[in-house]
Amino acid sequence: MSGGWMDRLDGTDEQILAELAQHARATFAEIGERVNLSAPAVKRRVDRMLDSGVIRGFTTVIDRNALGWNTEAYVQVFCHGRISPAELKRAWIDIPEVVSAATATGTADAILHVLARDMGHLEDALERIRTRADVERTESIVVLSNLIDRSRAREVG
Repeated sequence: MSGGWMDRLDGTDEQILAELAQHARATFAEIGERVNLSAPAVKRRVDRMLDSGVIRGFTTVIDRNALGWNTEAYVQVFCHGRISPAELKRAWIDIPEVVSAATATGTADAILHVLARDMGHLEDALERIRTRADVERTESIVVLSNLIDRSRAREVG
C-alpha cells in the first residue's frame, strides 16, 4: 500500500501488532514492557491503528474442537437462479456450525466451512443450511485430517 498507513508503520508498531497477535489479552502496560514504551504510548498507537483500519477489531475465538466439534466439512452450495452474497450471508450468519462462508468462482455459488460434533450433527447443520436460502443442492467434502491449518488462533500463554 504505497502512500497509505502501511508506509507509516514503524518497527515499534509492528512489534505491538505482533504482541497483540500473540498475546491478545495482554494489557497496554505488558505490551509496553516488551516494546519499551509506556502504557499510554502503546494505547495511543493501538488507537491510531484502530482508527486507520490496520487493526479491524478484537474478538473471542471459540475453539469448536474443544467443544467436541471434530467433524469437519467443506460444503459447496448451488442455488436456484441468482442470489446476492448479502442474502447468502444473512441466511447462514446465525448457524454456529458455519465457521466461514465465501462466494467462489466455478459452478458453486458459495463454499462453506462447517464444524459439527458428529455426522448426525453435520447432517442437521446441512439441512439448516439448505433451508435458509434458495439452495438447489449441496456437495460436501468431509475432512479426514488437517495437514496444515494456519487459520486457528494460537494458544494464549
